[in-house]
Amino acid sequence: MIRLPVRVALRAALLGALLLGPPSLAQVLVPLDSRPATSTLPAAIAALGGGAVSLPPAELLGNAQRGADPEKLQAWLAGQPTTGPLIVSLDALAYGGLVQSRTSDLSADQALARLAFLRVRARSQPTYAFITLPRSPDATNRARNLEVARQMMAWAAQGVFRELHVTWDDALPGSPAPQEAAALAVGAPANALLYPGADEVLASLVARALSPQSAKLRVEYSDPSKQGAVIKYEGVPLSGSVALHAQASGFELSTGELSTEKASTEKASTDSLSTDSTAPLTLYVYNGGDSRRSALRISALLRGGAQVAVADVAAVNQGNPRLWSDLATLRRPANLVALAAWGTPGNNIGTALAHAKLVLGKAQSGTLDPVRQDALLAREYANDVIYSGALRPQVRKVLPEAKLAAPGAAKTLETLAAPAFPLRLGNSYALDGASFPWARSFEWQFDLRTLP
Repeated sequence: MIRLPVRVALRAALLGALLLGPPSLAQVLVPLDSRPATSTLPAAIAALGGGAVSLPPAELLGNAQRGADPEKLQAWLAGQPTTGPLIVSLDALAYGGLVQSRTSDLSADQALARLAFLRVRARSQPTYAFITLPRSPDATNRARNLEVARQMMAWAAQGVFRELHVTWDDALPGSPAPQEAAALAVGAPANALLYPGADEVLASLVARALSPQSAKLRVEYSDPSKQGAVIKYEGVPLSGSVALHAQASGFELSTGELSTEKASTEKASTDSLSTDSTAPLTLYVYNGGDSRRSALRISALLRGGAQVAVADVAAVNQGNPRLWSDLATLRRPANLVALAAWGTPGNNIGTALAHAKLVLGKAQSGTLDPVRQDALLAREYANDVIYSGALRPQVRKVLPEAKLAAPGAAKTLETLAAPAFPLRLGNSYALDGASFPWARSFEWQFDLRTLP
């Protein structure tokens, strides 16, 4: 395991690039809202190559109670550089955020008027944009949202956007969103993609913008027999979601995919596993089954020289404790290219692939910052495994949701989290502050400090 002799706070390691880096590499991100998963994480992925990242301050972005102020957000954007790509949530600019996109009383014409300035800005800055089809039954004006999305598809066809992703949010059974997307897909321009998702899409567009070269991807499932099952919140089979998210981040699926069941019967020693030289990344999708066997398989892939990202989708919004405990025992998390276990299946697949795509692209160009990469893995592990899998249930036992904004809640959170630290990956990390940014237990905001 590599030990990097540095002492730097995680926020500096991940987001210090917001103020540093050559102007030619500047990239501007406008997130869906202020949640760490939709803002901090995509910015950290974008910063892996060491370039400058411009991210609006949290107070300019929407939260659960209030939307972003479109005029203030547009004014902030007007002051940002145009020397690199603009990667932008259209829901943030039109409605104020994801929550507000479901309930805003704006007309389609009013929403489009808020977005009109992008037609001018895109002439001088490559623009990568996304917009969501809202979840059901929360949406109060689906016809309006669909019309705005249809107009964005027309803008993409006209070349306003370098790329446009139209995604559907939380498609539970009965949601009309997948059918709406299918209708939009008829005659869609080549620079428009449609797939399930919301929170991870900014990260996927970061990968498209900053690591544009295509890369091969092979996929393994812990339970291959269930890869064809339609999964919760996606409205499509698991294997279909993987394929769509792979395309969204710029991967091509390898034809030489290998299931865990087949792998376990191979005669070759796991110490001499051969890997497809044309497939630089293996995405291991943990979708249930024997978690210990999965941990051993992931370890074997790594020993054989494979570059591996893990998306844990067996449960929504939390990783499998046994899988990650076994991987930690084997000291493998630090060797992964990326990991994700924090959200819906699409959230996890999308962010794992986006992170991995940046790592592969920056490593190939020699611009990958290993300090930021290790710090990002530490952040993913602390959030997806430690918090989502272990701390959140403890928080809900001792802190009522109504008291998460009260004085002392952050201190209680830090006390509950203390036994899980220091966290050891390539470096060792201590917890350096934690809070509930949306005053709910679903997510936390936290900093890590690198230890000697």
